[in-house]
Amino acid sequence: MTLLDAIIFLPLVAFLIIMALPKEHHHAIRMFSLIASLAIFVVSLGLIAPVWSEAPGKFALERSDLWISTPAINYHVGLDGISLWLVMLSTLLTPLCVLVSWKSIDKNIKQFFAFLLLLEFGLIGVFCALDFFLFFVFWEVSLVPMYFLIGIWGHDRRIYSALKFFLYTMAGSALMLVAIIYIYNQAGTFDYTKILAGLQSGAIGLSPTEQLWLFLGFFIAFAIKVPLFPLHTWLPDAHVEAPTAGSVMLASVMLKMGTYGLLRFCVPMFPNAARQCAGWIVTLAIIGIVYGALVAMVQPNMKKLVAYSSVSHLGFVVLGIFSFTQQGFDGAVYQMLAHGISTGALFLLVGFLYERRHSLDIDAYGGVATPAPWLSTAFMITMLASMGLPMLSNFIGEYLVLQGASLVYFRWTVFAALGAILAACYLLWLYQRVFFGKASEDLTHHMPDLNFREYAIIVPLILLMLWMGSYTQSFLTPISAADAVLLGPIDARREIHVRATPPPIAPANRELANAR
Repeated sequence: MTLLDAIIFLPLVAFLIIMALPKEHHHAIRMFSLIASLAIFVVSLGLIAPVWSEAPGKFALERSDLWISTPAINYHVGLDGISLWLVMLSTLLTPLCVLVSWKSIDKNIKQFFAFLLLLEFGLIGVFCALDFFLFFVFWEVSLVPMYFLIGIWGHDRRIYSALKFFLYTMAGSALMLVAIIYIYNQAGTFDYTKILAGLQSGAIGLSPTEQLWLFLGFFIAFAIKVPLFPLHTWLPDAHVEAPTAGSVMLASVMLKMGTYGLLRFCVPMFPNAARQCAGWIVTLAIIGIVYGALVAMVQPNMKKLVAYSSVSHLGFVVLGIFSFTQQGFDGAVYQMLAHGISTGALFLLVGFLYERRHSLDIDAYGGVATPAPWLSTAFMITMLASMGLPMLSNFIGEYLVLQGASLVYFRWTVFAALGAILAACYLLWLYQRVFFGKASEDLTHHMPDLNFREYAIIVPLILLMLWMGSYTQSFLTPISAADAVLLGPIDARREIHVRATPPPIAPANRELANAR
């Protein structure tokens, strides 16, 4: 057993132990969930060195063992610079979600924390799986606990939101499963590395029509999960109705399953189809960037505002991927991580406000900075990071994406940059309405400042925002190496346009040019 195997299965072991504990022992369940999730995060820090030391093009801690003989399905897992940080993001946020749910979850406590750890198991598996069947199993495993987290511990419209989330995701999953089965019939294996090598070498032959339909089968499943406009309508409902921990895991990690799938599977496996569809996909991404920001600006509900901001921010990720440039790929992965940290922190801070005021309506607040200055300071830093202020996390990802897009078609950059401007508008306006002004007497008495537990939750994320914004290479080096490997075969298919040699200058003009 490798270290990666331990990271994958420890959350499952913790889930089974919690299910075996007596449901009346609430404190023991909470303490075990916190200790187990913290231990998994600490152990996951050991994944960094193997990935950094692995040669480009190879997966660190790779393992492939036969799982099912007929059809040939392998337990094949591995890590590179892309999946490493997404696994770390999952293991970091899980203990923070346990802490934020410490007091707010007061019913079915055993089941809640068990589902939270089962969700972590599914998410880690998705980012590590190198066998398509195994990937699909982990993909579906992560769907089930999130459905229950929303449906049982959500707010008033939780059943509607949970069903909508489940049906949207299952529809995409069905299309992806059809595509996976078709590829298996062509390749005789579910192994991603073998299929990718066969497609790139020509050993597995797919016609342009087959490539296009297979690309669309995967793309729709991943676009729903991103979510890409116009497949985004499930997201605001799910965020508003989910408990704080559910919103954090959904926005910070689950949405990245879609962008990770686009980068890992769609683009490298079907490069010609990806280039063929890039125009309308980029158009949808830019529409999502601007539309998400405009709709966020008019939201009266804080959670819904942050949810629409995710639609806008993840449009940048899709734009970076379908720019087919090194800067675009690097910026897309960096933006995944930065969005996971900053938007997760925003949902946590909104959760802090909700615990105090029991309302998500912006109009129910005003003047919060007076009774809770440190809460307002944490919210301000997180808000500035989310809007892409230099020296904070989101700036690097957005800048690289815009740079990559400008190398292909500068007009893309102009329209996408509107999203960054609008982000400043809706976030600053949110901050003004919630934290500035005169606090009412009722709000002053029900708005204590951050306590020790809340400091323990939010301070690590703020430090990460500063770290990612100022010491970029500590994250970007393995990302760039992995992206270069994915981009190499795609770049080789790009048409190269050579500018024609200028006509010779006439003798009289040459003398005039020399004189000048």
